[in-house]
Amino acid sequence: MNDIVLYGLIGITAGLLSGFFGVAGGIVVIPALLYLAGFNQLTAQGTSLAILLPPVGLLAFLQYYKSGHVDVKAAVIICVMLFIGAFFGAKLAHNVPPAFLRKGFALVLLLASVKLLIDK
Repeated sequence: MNDIVLYGLIGITAGLLSGFFGVAGGIVVIPALLYLAGFNQLTAQGTSLAILLPPVGLLAFLQYYKSGHVDVKAAVIICVMLFIGAFFGAKLAHNVPPAFLRKGFALVLLLASVKLLIDK
């Protein structure tokens, strides 16, 4: 799959889930970079921090970047698409019963946890 399309899909999915459930980086982006884009753990974490850079990750991102564990191209594409997806996810969330959101969030956490536990 073309990297730009893959990164765009990761970003829009993370954005929709972020707007819908309030999750993105560690729950969606890191597993997606590990399993879909073939990143190693450190590069997935560094790239995720680059996406979250403005509000929370500047100092941590710089350490990963200095060590060569940030894919800047992936970070920029995912960041833009996450921004767009978060807008639409938040709009959708206001039309869904809170119980559905709670159960959906629990399912996202469960799926990510199981995948991380069973992989090598």
